[in-house]
Amino acid sequence: MRKIRISQIKLPVTCTKQELKQEAAKVLRIPASQIRSVTIRKRSIDARKKPDIRYIFTVDVETAMDSRVLLRKQKSADISLAEEVVYQYPVPGSETLAGRPVIVGCGPAGLFCGLLLARCGYRPLILERGEDVDHRTKTVEAFWTTGAFREQSNVQFGEGGAGTFSDGKLNTLVKDHAGRNHFVLETFVKAGASQDILFVNKPHIGTDVLRTVVKNIRREIEALGGEIRFGQQLTGFSTKDGKLTGITVNGNEKLDCRVCVLAIGHSARDTFAILEQKQVPMQAKAFAVGLRIEHPQEMINISQYGAGYPQQLPAADYKLTGKLKNGRGIYSFCMCPGGYVVNASSEKEALAVNGMSYCARSGKNANSAIVVTVTPEDYPEKGVLGGVQFQRSLERMAYRAGGGKIPVQLFADFQNHQKSSGFGDVTPSAMGAYALADLRAGLPAFLADSLEEGVLLFDHKIHGFARGDALFSGVESRTSSPVRILRGDDFTSPGVHGLYPCGEGAGYAGGITSAAMDGMKCAEAIIRRYCNSSARLPCYQVLPHHKDLSK
Repeated sequence: MRKIRISQIKLPVTCTKQELKQEAAKVLRIPASQIRSVTIRKRSIDARKKPDIRYIFTVDVETAMDSRVLLRKQKSADISLAEEVVYQYPVPGSETLAGRPVIVGCGPAGLFCGLLLARCGYRPLILERGEDVDHRTKTVEAFWTTGAFREQSNVQFGEGGAGTFSDGKLNTLVKDHAGRNHFVLETFVKAGASQDILFVNKPHIGTDVLRTVVKNIRREIEALGGEIRFGQQLTGFSTKDGKLTGITVNGNEKLDCRVCVLAIGHSARDTFAILEQKQVPMQAKAFAVGLRIEHPQEMINISQYGAGYPQQLPAADYKLTGKLKNGRGIYSFCMCPGGYVVNASSEKEALAVNGMSYCARSGKNANSAIVVTVTPEDYPEKGVLGGVQFQRSLERMAYRAGGGKIPVQLFADFQNHQKSSGFGDVTPSAMGAYALADLRAGLPAFLADSLEEGVLLFDHKIHGFARGDALFSGVESRTSSPVRILRGDDFTSPGVHGLYPCGEGAGYAGGITSAAMDGMKCAEAIIRRYCNSSARLPCYQVLPHHKDLSK
C-alpha cells in the first residue's frame, strides 16, 4: 500500500515520536490508532520566530486505510502520495574488457566507483598513494603533534580522501533524479553512520565516525572480490592509437590496463603535471581562496537561535554570501560548528588549512573559510596549471608567515596591517601548532581587501562577526580543483580513450556526496559499455540491500 507524504509539519524541538505521530493523524483527520508507521524524510530547523524554535518535518505515513481513498479527502497541497526513487543498477554492455578496471584514488569518488563495480562483479583494483585510514590517522596526528610530515600520506592523501579529516558534510546541490544521493546516504548508514543523515536538512558524519565508515566500505569492496592497494601512486601511463594500454605505479611497476578511473582528488598536483605532459585535454578553472575565521560557537548559537535557546539543538551553523565592490563574490565555505582549524598541508614548506569537526561538534569555536572567487585571469602564471602555481605561492607565503606553523592573526590587526601579539577572548581551536603572524602582508592586495570588506559585510548578518578578536588563519587554498580534466558524454577522456576523469580532482564535484555520486556515474558508464565475464551474478540480480559490515 502506498504511503502518504505530509510536508510542513511544525513542532517544538522537544517533540517526541509519539507527538509527531499524533500531529500526522491530526493533519490527515484520522485517529492515531489508524497509523501504522511514520518515517521522517526531512527535518529542518525554523528559527525565524525566536525564541519559538521549531522543527519542520516531512514524513511518510503508512495507514490502515486505503491511501488513495484517504488522499481524495485531503485539500492541502502539503499532502500527497509518497514518491520514492529507488536507485537502479545499470545493465552491463556487450564489449569485452581485457583485465580489471583500475581506480586511482580512494576518496569518496574512488570508493563509490569501486563499490558499484564490485557489487556488479567487476572486481576493481583501487590504487591509493596514501595509507589505510588507521595508519593514516596515526600519521596525521603525529604531524599535528610533532610536525613530522609525509608527502604521500597526510590530510589530503590516504584512504577516504581529504574528506576524512573534515566535518564530513553530506549536503549537495546536485539534482538527483536517479536516486544516487539516497544510495550514498544509505551506504554510509549501513557502514556505521547515524540514521539521522537520511533526513536532517544538513547532514554530516564527523571525522571520527567517517574514519570507520570508509573502512567498512573498503571491506565490502574486498569481500566482493575487489582489491585496494595502499602506497601505490600513479606515475605514468601508456597509450596506443589514442587508447589506454597500461599504467605505471611508483615509477617502476607496469600494469596492463584498458580502463582507468582518475579519482585523484584536488591536491594531486604531480598527477596533473603528468597529464599535462601527456597532453591529456585539461583546462584551468576558477575556484576560491581565502582564510579561515574563528568565533565562539556560543556567539553563533545565540545569533542563530536567540538567547536562552533549547540546549538540545545542535551547534548552529551559517552560510553567508555577498557581492563585493570590486564585483567579486565572497562566501563562507565548509563551515564547521564546534570544530577545529587543521593543518592540511600536502607539500614541504607550504601550508594550507581546512576545517574539521567531530560527530558531536562540541568544540568551543565555530570556524569557516571566508573565500573569494578567483579566475584564470588572476593567476600570475598562465596555462593549464596556472591555478596550481597560484595555490602554491599562497601556501608558501603562509608557511613563511607562521614559521612552519599555522599563521594566526586577529581580525583587528588584519585591518590595521600589523602582526598580532596576543589573543583576546577567542583563542585558537587548532589541530597542529600555530603562531601569531601578519597574514595580510603576504596576500595579494585584491584578496586581502576583499576579505576585510567581506567580514564587515557579514557582520550585518551575524552580529559580532567582525569582532576584533575573531581569528584569521591561513591559507584556505584547496576549496576545489584548479583544473578540469575534460571528458565526453561517455565519461572518457577525448584524448585518451579508457581514462575516466572523476570526482572533485577532475573538476566534476564539490564535496563528499557529489564526489561519491560522480564516482557512481563513472562506474555506470563502464558497466554499460563492458560485459562482465567474471561476475558471480548477473548485474540485475545484485540485491540493493547489502550486508551491514559496520557490526
